[in-house]
Amino acid sequence: MSAGTQVHANLTDEQVRQISEDLDEPDWLTETRLEALEALEELDMPDVIRTPGRDWTNLHELDFESLVDPLNAAENKDQVGPDEVDVLSWADAVQEHDDLLQEHFGSIVDPQENYLTALSTALFSTGTVVYVPEGVDAEDVTIRTEQNSRSLFNYTLVVTEESSSVTILERQSTGEDSEALRASSSESGDEPRAGDEQYYSGIVEVAAGENSYVQYGSLQNLSEEAYNFTLKRGVTDTYATIDWIEGNIGTQLTKTEVSTLLEGDSSETQIVGAFYGHNDQHFDLDVKVWHRAEHTTADLVTRGVTDDVARSVYEGVQDVGRDAWDTSSYQRENTLMLSDESEADASPKLIINNHDTEASHSATVGQIDAEDLFYMTSRGVDPRAARNMLVEGFFVPVLEEVDVDELRDDLVELIGARLRQRD
Repeated sequence: MSAGTQVHANLTDEQVRQISEDLDEPDWLTETRLEALEALEELDMPDVIRTPGRDWTNLHELDFESLVDPLNAAENKDQVGPDEVDVLSWADAVQEHDDLLQEHFGSIVDPQENYLTALSTALFSTGTVVYVPEGVDAEDVTIRTEQNSRSLFNYTLVVTEESSSVTILERQSTGEDSEALRASSSESGDEPRAGDEQYYSGIVEVAAGENSYVQYGSLQNLSEEAYNFTLKRGVTDTYATIDWIEGNIGTQLTKTEVSTLLEGDSSETQIVGAFYGHNDQHFDLDVKVWHRAEHTTADLVTRGVTDDVARSVYEGVQDVGRDAWDTSSYQRENTLMLSDESEADASPKLIINNHDTEASHSATVGQIDAEDLFYMTSRGVDPRAARNMLVEGFFVPVLEEVDVDELRDDLVELIGARLRQRD
């Protein structure tokens, strides 16, 4: 690990204990945090795609020492849901669902999986727990997080009992209030810097019980001065389904993983992704599914746009285990480049250890089809309007998979706004 990532030198046990004490956490959780802090020295950054002589995303150059300010977290958060479902802040969940947290916290995403998961485990000060009892169908669970501080570490746990369902919409954005940022800079002795760079970290664990259904939609629209690390991972029981929808619009650098472990027979997952990078944004996107049981199904669909000198890196992995008989697994990734200077790389992978499998993957990178553009302009459509219509149409196969109207409408609006900025 390079010296630039030695953020743990500026962190102390006392800071971690203070965060845990402020949330009135039990001893087992405080110890989990302290163990994660101690492990930082031995852990490396998350894996990135590598080719000979090149890392496509260089996480080691991040200036964590100036970005991480654990005791000055500030946010605006809304956590709402129907009465039959517990949608709790982390502090409330600690008091009301200690047994549930002991069973599930860190069981899906190992707190010490890598440097950034350990950092998040040690320092998270905000979060949401969604608990859906047996047989309950819950719609319209909404989690909105506005970041108002130099750094913010967020944790989300979703647990669904047998034959229940839940639809969740999560949003991350940067708040208008910058007072906390200025306070953070002055208390640390730093001069306020133009742009107010920030760091957002989010860990999501989803435990889907037998015959339950989870749709988890997320829309990230943080400031383009922000760095973002998120890891969303779910585990399915028998006949369970986890569907992910992942939209990435903001930040200067995003490193994210969305993945499902299909542990129950006849369980399913769909992972739908959309991104739009412009200026010098960089998106590093991992999509993974592990088939570990019989009759499991996965469908991975990602579409994105790069413009200006933006860059996207995509890695999709379908891993079929030896015991995963009668598997169906499909993956498609398409990137549209709107400028000659933008870059896009895709690395889809199939790992097959059971012959009783139907699996395929495809990835394309290209520019707007000149014939389509000519066809539209020859019929009187303004060239810019034609280009915008083709880009909006490019996203339709992804948008059609989004069941949550609010999320789909927001994505359409943000894509349209970015196209208008280009004009």
